[in-house]
Amino acid sequence: MMNNVPNDVRKSYFFWMTAIVAGVFEMIIAVISALLGDSPSIGGLVIQALIRIVIFGVLTWITAKMYRGKNWARIALTILLGGIGTLSLVIDPIQWLIEGNSLNTMFEGVNMMSLIFAATRVIHLAAVFAALIFMFRPAANRYFRLEQPLSP
Repeated sequence: MMNNVPNDVRKSYFFWMTAIVAGVFEMIIAVISALLGDSPSIGGLVIQALIRIVIFGVLTWITAKMYRGKNWARIALTILLGGIGTLSLVIDPIQWLIEGNSLNTMFEGVNMMSLIFAATRVIHLAAVFAALIFMFRPAANRYFRLEQPLSP
């Protein structure tokens, strides 16, 4: 790895990878829950899992490019994970509240899997926000303005 990578970029990289790992863990929990429940289509579940694995792989590659100082990767992470990804994580709970459900009923039917999933989701969101903050701090901004000679 490069020696001139600022600590803020290193921290951002760590938090992006934490978010990606949390996403993988959430997917595993969802698959296990579906398999233990009445999953209507195992084939559909496998296809969704494979698509997510490819997406996680691409995001890991983009995160590595960000670490190497590629500003396009920083922009891509901001849009894909910071924007679209965050929206995908919070849209279901927001929609659930808009449909008239109350916070009082949120804990009805909670089991160990849903608690683990919720804790992972909180870690996931916190990691995304931390990664975004560190990725745009002054030292990181200077780093991304420099020409980074390693790999495109």
